[in-house]
Amino acid sequence: MSVVVGLCLGMLTVAALLALLRVAKGPTMLDRVVALDVVVAVVVIALCVEAAANRHATTLPVIVVLALVGFVGAVSVARYAAKEAPQERGER
Repeated sequence: MSVVVGLCLGMLTVAALLALLRVAKGPTMLDRVVALDVVVAVVVIALCVEAAANRHATTLPVIVVLALVGFVGAVSVARYAAKEAPQERGER
């Protein structure tokens, strides 16, 4: 079991580092937002792996709150970008 947990956490670390690289180098705001959403998803999955490995559910409220914050943040930025895009193109 510990080998599987270590392998999962290693892959999640690589995914988080690649997403953070996209946050740093992303050419647009939307690229950075998607990368931050991926980072939040990786953190949620890492907490799920930790909870499954230790066989407890005490982190479940934290997982739910992080997932909701990530979702609301992504939707908020998407709505903001949808409002701003027509003005940048000169449209109404």
